[in-house]
Amino acid sequence: MKHTLILYFSTLAIMVIMDMVWLGVIAKDIYKKYMGDLLEFHLLPGILFYLIYAAGIVIFVSGGTARSMQSLLLYGALFGFFAYATYDLTNLATLRGWSPALAIVDMAWGTFTTAVVAAGGWYIAAFFKD
Repeated sequence: MKHTLILYFSTLAIMVIMDMVWLGVIAKDIYKKYMGDLLEFHLLPGILFYLIYAAGIVIFVSGGTARSMQSLLLYGALFGFFAYATYDLTNLATLRGWSPALAIVDMAWGTFTTAVVAAGGWYIAAFFKD
């Protein structure tokens, strides 16, 4: 149980840090350019997303299926791609003005960051394993 908690909270921390740097610094202008007036942050749904997404990474990637760093990166990338593709492609299908360019950038980010987060969380938890 201790290992799972360390895995979850390290995964959560890495995800939040990486996403804040991405959204707040690196890609801030990209999202402003393509989303314009649609861009608005609501704290509670944001918190819920990170709590749920970190749990998904732990349950479906780093908590059981992956057995090596290579498989953590692969399954993390696949989980991120599927999750972010679901979001972005649904937006492309249903929202007027949703940008295909933004969808591609966002899916690439989701793929990359989830791979790194899954591997990083697992690595930190392994360091503290009894």
